[in-house]
Order: sequence, then C-alpha cells, then structure tokens
Amino acid sequence: MNKPTLIESFTSISFTRSSLKEQTLFAKRMSFLVKAGVPLVESLSLIRAQTKSKQKCKVLEKVIEDVNNGQYLAASLRKHRHMFNDFAVNIIRVGEESGILSQNLAYLADELKKKDDLRRKVVGAMLYPLVITLATFGITGLLTVYIFPKILPIFSSLNVVLPLSTRILIAVSNFLRAYGILSIFVSVLIGIGFAVLKFKSEKIQLYFDKFILALPLFGNIVRSYNLSNFCRTLGLLIKSGVQISNSLVMIAETTTNRAYRTAFASITESVLRGEPMSRELSKDTKLFPDIVTHMIMVGESTGTLALTLSYLSEMYEGEVEDATKNLSTAIEPILMVVMGCLVGFLAVSIITPIYEITQNLHP
Repeated sequence: MNKPTLIESFTSISFTRSSLKEQTLFAKRMSFLVKAGVPLVESLSLIRAQTKSKQKCKVLEKVIEDVNNGQYLAASLRKHRHMFNDFAVNIIRVGEESGILSQNLAYLADELKKKDDLRRKVVGAMLYPLVITLATFGITGLLTVYIFPKILPIFSSLNVVLPLSTRILIAVSNFLRAYGILSIFVSVLIGIGFAVLKFKSEKIQLYFDKFILALPLFGNIVRSYNLSNFCRTLGLLIKSGVQISNSLVMIAETTTNRAYRTAFASITESVLRGEPMSRELSKDTKLFPDIVTHMIMVGESTGTLALTLSYLSEMYEGEVEDATKNLSTAIEPILMVVMGCLVGFLAVSIITPIYEITQNLHP
C-alpha cells in the first residue's frame, strides 16, 4: 500500500480535526440513538447525513464500512485519531465491551462539554488583558510615530534645552520612524523562531510551562485548570472500568502542559510498580496541592477513588470559574496604572516644553 503524500496527510489532519464541541455533539447524538434502539450502522448513517463537512463525511463513511464488516466502533474510530482521541475511543471501547455504550457515550458527551466550557472560560479570561494591553501600546505607538512628529519641528526651531522626558520621546519617535517596521519584522521572526524551538524541544517547552505555572495570577488558573481536567478524566476512566495505569497514560497523552505530562509519566511508573498513586503525588506539592494528595489517599484506601476524583474536579472547576471572574478585577487596576503612566509621560513630554516656551515669550 502506498503511503499518503505530505499534502494528503496535511489535508486529512487539518480539515477533518474535530473540535471539542463537534466531538460532544457526536457523542450526544450517538448516545441518544443507541439508547433509542437504533442499530449502530444506522445511527452513524444518520449522523453522516447531518454532517456538512465533506472530509468528515468521508471519515464517517469509513467508520460505517468498518462497523458493517464486523469491527467494533472503538476499533474503527482509533484509526482516525485526528478526529477521535484515545480518551474518547477508550470510553467507547469499555462501553461496547460491557454493554453500556449509550451510558458511556452520555458520560463522554458530558465530559467533553465540561472541558470545552472550562477552556472557553480560561481563554476568555486571558483575552481581556491581552486586548487592553495591545490597545494601550497601539495608541501609544500611534501618538509617538504619527502625532508627535507633527509638532517636533516647533521644538527643533527653538534654541532651548528640552526636558529629559521630551528628549527620550524624540529619541523613541525617531527610532520607531526609522526602524519601526524592521523592529516588528525582527520581533515576528524571533517569536516564530521561539515557537518552532519550543515545539521541537521538549526541554524548552517544559521550562516554559513551568514558568507559566510560576506566574502570580495566571499560574493559579493554569494549575486549577490542569487539576480539574486530570481529576475529572481519571475519575471517568476509572468509573468506566479502565485501569489506573492505562488511564494515566491517556491523560498524559492529552495533557498539553509538559510539567504535568512529565509528572503523569512518573505517576504511571509508580503505579505500575504497585505503589499507591497518592505517594507519587505527594512528591510535588507545586503541581499537586496537599488536599489533592490527601483526598486521593482517602479514595484509594476506601475504594471510592472515582467519586473522590469527581469531587476534586468540581472543586477545581469552581476555582477556575472564580479566578477567571476575578482576573479582570485584579488586572484592571494594574492596566489602568500602566495606561496612565504612558499617557502621562506623553502629555508631560509634549506640554512641558510648550509651557516653557510660552513663559519666555514677552509682549
């Protein structure tokens, strides 16, 4: 069999990748149809008929063909990991093997929806300060590059010693006018280079993710977000009958933060050696607070680990929600101070020399 070309692979991955919302809708529809007694092939055919994307239709057609030929749904979905990740596939596999496919699909839809909602909250919280910061520096750059140079000839024509702030502003304005585009181009190249280097190097990405976790406000949100996903996903997988070691491997593969991914790998090795998971968690209190370790220890000793993890996920999801709501309140004063300093510096730099000039004018 001929291997697909680079272009074919890119097209297959880029244009058939399913978002969390699309995966949620697929799981929810499949759960409803299976619960209503509709055969699996017919259920998939109904979903394919409602799918607008041609590429996704082709994937569903292949899945229908596989299921028609006697394959399990999970086995067929595993061939299309760009659309269905290992977490979803394993939940479906356990449901098929244990005869509770509809129930597990409902669990999966609920889990994916919660993940999507949580991700939206975090992205929304990060978006507000980013927009305000870009607007602040954009307006400041506009004033420095386009407005200030129009009154600069007035200062140059007078033989007076300009204030330090005005001289700094003149130097910045001259630099931006001469090298502004080049500076932006170089900054973009540096950003792209760093992104590529970060993508290629696991060590750099690990250091970067640890740096994000160390930030005062954003670090707590990222930590709570990862803990919420970890607890909810592990709890659901254990509840569905997946072994803890296999569950941890799946969680590590779907976790984007390298610090937590490394920690999950260590926990997996510890569990495979027969040690309790809580013992490995207690070694890194920065990633796993004491309450997580203690609650999981209780869950392991009482046999209620899935229920304990569900409780922890709800607790940390609540913390993320509270933190995202309070983020704008906490950052707004800082942004206002920064904006005030920039605007005040521009105002002082422009008004002070004009005031000194008018003071030296005599009728």
